[in-house]
Amino acid sequence: MEIRELNEKFAKAEATEIIEYFINKYKRDAALSSSLGAEDQVLTDMILKTNKDANIFTLDTGRLHPETYDVMDATNLKYGVKLNVFFPEVVQVEELYQIQGVNGHFESIENRKRCCNIRKIEPLKRALKPLKIWITGLRASQSVTRTDTPIVEWDENFNVIKVNPLINWSEEEVWNYIKANNVPYNKLHNQGFPSIGCAPCTRAIKDGEDVRAGRWWWENPEHKECGLHVK
Repeated sequence: MEIRELNEKFAKAEATEIIEYFINKYKRDAALSSSLGAEDQVLTDMILKTNKDANIFTLDTGRLHPETYDVMDATNLKYGVKLNVFFPEVVQVEELYQIQGVNGHFESIENRKRCCNIRKIEPLKRALKPLKIWITGLRASQSVTRTDTPIVEWDENFNVIKVNPLINWSEEEVWNYIKANNVPYNKLHNQGFPSIGCAPCTRAIKDGEDVRAGRWWWENPEHKECGLHVK
């Protein structure tokens, strides 16, 4: 079935229907890439209720918040699983440090993108290489860079079909699901962090700010992607 047909098929479908279709059809060839944020925790719950042996992975950049490791542990314990973890190549991280130091990503967009590429993009490429389906927790209202994202799309950067089951969900729907299903979540969300990435590049947001305002807050909104979801 072509991507256009899949979008027509799932235009009015529930997120659980979308999950069940791709997990049952592709099995281990489909995977959720989880940042362990609220949306990905919702999808983790849905996916593992569909298939306990489903493929879910996360990227450990080496600079995550302690609270992110806490929710990873809580998730493993609740569902009786071990999320797959991909790490950056150690030699590349060592070279990055020699080039720009420990916090050189603050100095320029180029430096920040180099850091993201080594710590996130390269491990993601390894994780996605054997897959046919990449499931994400993207929501259209998260960012100006995501407003026109469809439910199903072809990702040219990683040569994989990307599926976004929550693309039309509101933040309220995400939290209603978490509460109703007792889903583990990152406690930084309670401290004003709607979007959580690496510790140096994430801050709490102020009232009235965009939900992505706490990510790379020193950059313009149109630049606020690390490269994982760039069109």
